[in-house]
Amino acid sequence: MTSNSITSIPQSSALDEETARAEVYGLLAQLFYGVPAPGLLEALRVAATEAPAAGGFLEEPWREVVASARALDDGAIAREYDALFGGVGKPDVYLFGSHYLSGFLNERPLVKLRSDLAALGLARDEAMTDTEDHIAYLSEVMRYLIAGDDVAVANLTRQREFFAAHLQPWAPALCDAIGGHPKAAFYAALARFTHAFLEVEAQAFDMLD
Repeated sequence: MTSNSITSIPQSSALDEETARAEVYGLLAQLFYGVPAPGLLEALRVAATEAPAAGGFLEEPWREVVASARALDDGAIAREYDALFGGVGKPDVYLFGSHYLSGFLNERPLVKLRSDLAALGLARDEAMTDTEDHIAYLSEVMRYLIAGDDVAVANLTRQREFFAAHLQPWAPALCDAIGGHPKAAFYAALARFTHAFLEVEAQAFDMLD
């Protein structure tokens, strides 16, 4: 879905910060979409853990993600993904926004999401089996809204609107569900980082007013 580029965060300049934001959303998309590829995990294990600004809000949760990736082999992380999000029938943890917003899959929140995606000129790839309210898909949309070339779509206003409508209302609850699951190790660390990152995003968007 995205490249395997992984960076330490946060960055110093405004340009670097936007690149880092896009890369984080891209990384979340890859890690939540399916069992992580070996190359992605290897890149994660050698990623820098020292942020340029020491003591930054995201530094410690990011360090925990890297440490957890180093502590577990590919097979253990794959089994954890399947235990949490896979299996036949009902998964232990749902990765779909509709579940958290309405209690059911494929409900009204998904209809609204599809309408908003269409307004952005975006549509689900037919090769993707999951619905658009999957956390990975939404993360990929945010990456595009940050890094895309079409300034009419890829701008802060669009980012804030999409984030407020389709991630902020439910993604923290997903992170809490993952973090509280007894089988979660690597994904518990990732959930804590995701939660912290979303807090930073929400605060930054609030400052635009």
